[in-house]
Amino acid sequence: MIGVFDSGIGGLTIVRELLRKLPGYRLIYFGDTARTPYGTKSPETIISYAIQDTEFLLEHGAKIIVVACHSASSVATEALREKFPEVPIFEVVTPSVKKALSVTRKKIIGVIGTRATISSGVYQRKVAELDPEVKVYGNACPLLVPLVEEGWLKKPETRRIVKKCLIPLKMRGIDTLVLGCTHYPVLKPVIQAKAGRRVTLVDPAEEVAEEVASFLSQHPELERELARGEDHQIYVSDLTEAFERVARLFMGKKVKLLKADCEMSHVIKPNASC
Repeated sequence: MIGVFDSGIGGLTIVRELLRKLPGYRLIYFGDTARTPYGTKSPETIISYAIQDTEFLLEHGAKIIVVACHSASSVATEALREKFPEVPIFEVVTPSVKKALSVTRKKIIGVIGTRATISSGVYQRKVAELDPEVKVYGNACPLLVPLVEEGWLKKPETRRIVKKCLIPLKMRGIDTLVLGCTHYPVLKPVIQAKAGRRVTLVDPAEEVAEEVASFLSQHPELERELARGEDHQIYVSDLTEAFERVARLFMGKKVKLLKADCEMSHVIKPNASC
């Protein structure tokens, strides 16, 4: 199976794109809803959580890991690759950077995301490695996630906050904007309207799905090992009606969420008795 984890439900936007790009493959997802958000946590805590999330997916049959969480992608990818050297691990930052570099005209790129993602400076570093002449400006937009999870996609309050988030980047003259959080793709129409039609949006969900598909086409031996079928498994570490509603929003259809319970007891409930 293809394993995907995120700090919450937002990573289902990546699951949806993977299902579109790779129909027929079974996916297993883990959303750490009991400990969300990761974006406000320290790098050490995020790395610890990311390792635990990966272990859960591998124990349940995943052969490939996709780190959907931008905060974890920013600070935990190298630690994961060191911990699990035999496992192909994909993160959302690198393919987004490559796409942004391919579409920017003025070599001025903007990034919006959580505080952890923006403060990590990961986009600036990766862009500098590939093209030091390109300028990258980031702005943390922590209010967008709760607005999305409340379903306020078309509310005037959401439009105003999106506009405020983008003002510093527009003042820098960006022509490309990376949506550096799994929740943001569902706000694409609002973000595009406020960014302006001359600004190209980069959706990491599309880019990482394309990267995984390309990798599998080049590694047929691994492709043959992956389970096929439609019985995808979507686990969360805490289950509420709100999470089910948000999952439906991200997937575009009703989905069944499974509470990890005992399987994750060693992670979120050290004293649980199963």
